Amino acid sequence: MQRAFLSFFLLMLVLASGLSTARASHLAANAGVKDTIVVRLPNQATLTLTVRDAAQLRELKKYQLDSLTSRLANYITQAETAAKNASTDQVTLQFFPDKDQPGKNLPEQIRITTHKKAANTNRVDVLLNKAFGVVVTTNENGSKSYDTTGGKSKEQRQAHRDSVRLKSFENRRGANLIFDLGLNTFVNQKQYFAPNGQPETIDLRPEGSRYVNVGFHWDIPLGGKRSPVSVTTGYEVSVNNYMLEGNYRWVNENGRTDVILNREGHQYQKTKLATSSINLPVMLRLQLRDSHYKPTFLVSAGGFIGYRIRSWTKVKYTNEGTTYKDKDRGSYNMESLLYGLQGTIGYNNLELFAKYNMNGLFKTGVGPDTQVLSFGVRIFGIN
Repeated sequence: MQRAFLSFFLLMLVLASGLSTARASHLAANAGVKDTIVVRLPNQATLTLTVRDAAQLRELKKYQLDSLTSRLANYITQAETAAKNASTDQVTLQFFPDKDQPGKNLPEQIRITTHKKAANTNRVDVLLNKAFGVVVTTNENGSKSYDTTGGKSKEQRQAHRDSVRLKSFENRRGANLIFDLGLNTFVNQKQYFAPNGQPETIDLRPEGSRYVNVGFHWDIPLGGKRSPVSVTTGYEVSVNNYMLEGNYRWVNENGRTDVILNREGHQYQKTKLATSSINLPVMLRLQLRDSHYKPTFLVSAGGFIGYRIRSWTKVKYTNEGTTYKDKDRGSYNMESLLYGLQGTIGYNNLELFAKYNMNGLFKTGVGPDTQVLSFGVRIFGIN
């Protein structure tokens, strides 16, 4: 450990504390929030200090860090000598400057942990007053790296992350925002006769027949707060688009909803029927987790019931260089009460969904006889 670096390091602490005093009023207003001071050193290393409140920040100036530089050098020399003569790979020495020389505002405690030199490295841990810590690792070329984890081992940091995930998993009863994005298609479509008596098949444009769903879900555990099985319920707002292929459009004429070929002599760029609905899902959910409580495989299945809020058609076309967008609202003889089956399957952060409407899209005898299947990906939701 180079003494020159220790002097520079401690002087940087003094500089950081002086520069940060200007932030004291802000820190006092947020006493419960930790602030971070980052000092970038000329050798591209970064020194990070975390303070709990403004009072703790001001106390840095009490420690006479300039005189502590030579004191630290002496402590480190003792620690290195102890490490060389020790039978173990690691030796920790504790010094109490404030008790040795009371009344001089020296640090309460300095703990130095030294390790027998491994291949190409040497490590020294320094903790001041139990509040500030940095692990300095120096290789044979003199390059230094810094760790502000307080010297915690990889296993200790992993245990902390596991504890946070477990607590979140056990308290998962709150509302979770979900967002689904997918496509619609017609299924179980029966033969349909156009107004001219000719049989027709309704073809949807896949990329334009989009499905969007936003809602809040509640996950209720079954069999204990750590159980992988739960019931999911909540409410959702869905928007379904049914965009036609070719030069066809949706019309509501003579008490019927039909799909007809363009009568106006121009080419449609877009022609769609859209609906919005509010739905109530109820699903049984199985969410597995690994040994660190991170979500892995999941599957859920159940049903839904909903109500159509509104529906409308939109046609886009260009005529003599001018683009027109015609929009018309109406029921279009669509069913208002909706019900069906739905489910999801996923792994880690990827979750896919499918939703099947068991009743027809239109009322019997006044529109095409077809049902709707929606499928896609859940962008975010319950973990």
